[in-house]
Amino acid sequence: MSVDSVDHPEAAQGPGEREALTAEAAVRTFAVAPGVSLNVRSGPGTEYGIVRVLPEGSRVAIFCQAPGTTVTGPYGTTKIWDNIDNGQYVSDAYVHTGSDGYVASRCAL
Repeated sequence: MSVDSVDHPEAAQGPGEREALTAEAAVRTFAVAPGVSLNVRSGPGTEYGIVRVLPEGSRVAIFCQAPGTTVTGPYGTTKIWDNIDNGQYVSDAYVHTGSDGYVASRCAL
């Protein structure tokens, strides 16, 4: 019996491709609070400028987290800010992580 790459997609992958797929699969996303358009800031605090606004129903990947301005939102009061992209932070008070603490490594600021 021969190996069919359709039944076994890993057989069709070259070196490094399996690792890339594994890294992509490891990125978890979290829901932004329902009914919220969320400000994305350039740093971990309300004193940083708004760089964009996430629309209602958004999900975010959290790459690291940093302490910053204390914010109260649908998921409690926290000073944890989630890094969702290069130079882009949202308050963890608006992201449903299922935890009151850190769920990712600390950002190197």
